[in-house]
Amino acid sequence: MKADFVIIGAGSTGSAITYRIAESGASVLVIEHGGHDAGPLIQMPAALSYPMNMSRYDWGYRSEPEPHLDGRRLATPRGKVIGGSSSINGMVYVRGHARDFDTWADMGAKGWAYKDVLPYFNRMETWHEGGHGGDPQWRGTDGPLHVSRGPRSNALYHAFVDAGAEAGYELTGDYNGEKQEGFGPMEQTVYKGRRWSAANAYLKPALKHKNCNIVRGLVEKIEIEDGRATGVRLADGRVITANREVVLCAGSINSPKILLQSGIGPAEELSGLGIEVKADRKGVGKNLQDHLEIYMQMASKQPITLYKHWNIFSKALIGAQWLLTKTGLGASNQFESAAFIRSKAGVEYPDIQYHFLPIAIRYDGQVAAEGHGFQTHVGPMRSPSRGEVTLRSKDPNEAPRIVFNYMSHEKDWEDFRTCIRLTREIFAQEAFKPFVKHEIQPGDAVQSDDELNDFIKEHVESAYHPCGTCRMGDASDPMAVVDPENRVIGIDNLRCADSSIFPQITNGNLNGPSIMTGEKAADHILGKNPLPASNAEPWIHPDWKNSQR
Repeated sequence: MKADFVIIGAGSTGSAITYRIAESGASVLVIEHGGHDAGPLIQMPAALSYPMNMSRYDWGYRSEPEPHLDGRRLATPRGKVIGGSSSINGMVYVRGHARDFDTWADMGAKGWAYKDVLPYFNRMETWHEGGHGGDPQWRGTDGPLHVSRGPRSNALYHAFVDAGAEAGYELTGDYNGEKQEGFGPMEQTVYKGRRWSAANAYLKPALKHKNCNIVRGLVEKIEIEDGRATGVRLADGRVITANREVVLCAGSINSPKILLQSGIGPAEELSGLGIEVKADRKGVGKNLQDHLEIYMQMASKQPITLYKHWNIFSKALIGAQWLLTKTGLGASNQFESAAFIRSKAGVEYPDIQYHFLPIAIRYDGQVAAEGHGFQTHVGPMRSPSRGEVTLRSKDPNEAPRIVFNYMSHEKDWEDFRTCIRLTREIFAQEAFKPFVKHEIQPGDAVQSDDELNDFIKEHVESAYHPCGTCRMGDASDPMAVVDPENRVIGIDNLRCADSSIFPQITNGNLNGPSIMTGEKAADHILGKNPLPASNAEPWIHPDWKNSQR
């Protein structure tokens, strides 16, 4: 029960760090509370709504009643399985916009600007263009994470992109390349028809090294002596000793929880729970951010949507084909077209994201009552609302208290109304004329600001992108929790690396940036020089100051 490095959490970031440390020859133990990821419910891309709703694979967290959403409690799924949330997510792959990372650097995360992180995105990827165009010179060719594109064989995927062009928006052949802004194909972490989670990409290869092992257990706290992390205590009393460092990679909810349990956090909060204060860091658990989205649903004139497969017989056939050949509808997450647009003139880079889906369905698998339909998930990317994660007690078995404080700014409501109105305009284009029957949700009757606000309040859902709760910043910043080399400020030999360290949420889905964080953190941990900075310049709309599209 001893290793050079002890990693807490075998999720997206922890798996990547484990792989790089194992490769270096140092000994590494990774602690994971969840179980194995075997079986079709996790490995089959089209089955993505199952693991997210299963207590076996999900921590089952929920927010407290949200004050600005009439007291609704929103699901906050987090992966409790090897691969972490990359084993239960929607497999959508988005790096984020170049300006997101430049903003991080401006906020004190020096060395994490786009020019610094782009080489790590390239190192981690093997990109499969699949005959859909793109920017090969911006993409990785031999990394552990395989990134592919769906076949886009349904006409609706093309109608969505064509409608965007008709509405005057940009097209992009690769939103993960030079140009994020525009309509185009969506990318997925799927390889040879299987979910290509961080467990498949990084953890399983790492465990083949003799110097790498996994320990099952629930973390009670990080052991700290004289301001130095020495190991990890599990809830069953076992102690795992770290000869060199402890690296916390438990995610945006459990990382702050474990720091607080270990006595690292706001001193008043800790003392109130009877926890000995080891480092007074006011930022632990604060700065919680997420993306919200709504599902804009249209009834379809033509019976070409995935609804035709929404029956036991068809699902069985799709499942059988996938089990035998790893091909067919089971081999895609069905998110195969996407868009990133700007909400108004004067916004420098996209602040609205679209996921398009050729069926009208909820994330929990509840299909729209209307039958044949399609939808787009749409939401703003940079909400000013901030929440927090706090402890209820010092019992490690007790779930933390999560308050997102969603929709707490007037700008949130304005942004969502804009999303709905811009989306209606896209669905009204010629390209959709053969397909759109009528609007299922919100419905044509919902038009005024007040009506839209009521709809938003009742129907807005989390996109499951929580982050920011152990913010990275300058060591002198009182709200920063980790410095730009991932060291927890105030405690030696302890690092934290996962989506909790993001100073500000990135554009799009967070799995890509989380894995990149692991790749870059591994170099800091191993004392290596960072990869040479890139001089690639991202595309920014030339007339962004005066034009929305």
